[in-house]
Amino acid sequence: MANLTTKTALAATLLTGIGLGGFAPLAAQNVPVPTLVIYGTQKCPTDADGNEIVVCVRRKPGEQFRIPKELRELKVTPENESWAAKSAANDRVGATGIGSCSTVGAGGSTGCFAQAGQRYKREKQDAKADQRAIEASLP
Repeated sequence: MANLTTKTALAATLLTGIGLGGFAPLAAQNVPVPTLVIYGTQKCPTDADGNEIVVCVRRKPGEQFRIPKELRELKVTPENESWAAKSAANDRVGATGIGSCSTVGAGGSTGCFAQAGQRYKREKQDAKADQRAIEASLP
């Protein structure tokens, strides 16, 4: 009887291990791929035999001594917006009348139209800037 219990416990342990093994990510899946940024006509380094694989990203020579684009093109989000900009956004809270975008007062809708137009213009400029950045990154 003890032998049957031991076999049952061993089988349960093996099945549990097999079942959980499918959910654990492989070690190679979590390893980031290291990349090396090279500029201009620099060569991608490798070992003496040429057996080592190195992933290189080539950029224009003029970018070598500049802050990388990923760091200098920062979109303003609530987390990184300055307190001065946040307080300026609250300057018109409760405003009524012409140019205010409120339902109270004559001409409140003109302010809503102006704000919508400014928002549309800003979105189009952002889209064009994003498109230029994509085109500039292509070889």
